[in-house]
Amino acid sequence: MIINRIVKLGVREIIKRSKHNVDISPSAKKKRTLNGHEFSSDLEFRYYKYLLDLQEQGIVKNIELQPKYILQEKYKRKSDGKSILAIYYISDFRITYSDDSVKVVDTKGDPDNMAVLKRKIFEKLYPDVDFHWIAYSKQDSDIGWIEYDLLKKLRSARKKAKDKLKIDK
Repeated sequence: MIINRIVKLGVREIIKRSKHNVDISPSAKKKRTLNGHEFSSDLEFRYYKYLLDLQEQGIVKNIELQPKYILQEKYKRKSDGKSILAIYYISDFRITYSDDSVKVVDTKGDPDNMAVLKRKIFEKLYPDVDFHWIAYSKQDSDIGWIEYDLLKKLRSARKKAKDKLKIDK
């Protein structure tokens, strides 16, 4: 757990943060709780509210939270007989649309190496699953929600254009 210290009006306030820099203080957890479910990030919380809006409009039929997929079964190591736990990919949402199509969604701000590795394994083991990493960017999308890979490409192109302007000056 990371603890950030912020100075506000001369008073020190301690904000507890997870290893992914998410505020885990009791007040922040309360803000990220809806329908009895506590979301691990503000991004995931906002996407759930977006899905609820789509559900009210009849576009989404069902929203399943935290569906679990097995990436590797548990096993016993031959050398010492130690049990090795199974490895799972737990996505944020499994969404069933009104046309009965299903989409598995994970909201991502800045994925760590483990998330990238698990994504690759998931995509290899479950090629028939319609799987998406979703990010949020008002600059790159009218509604804000955008495929993570597309956002990464757009940001890279913007950075290249900006760097080219610097060189040309």
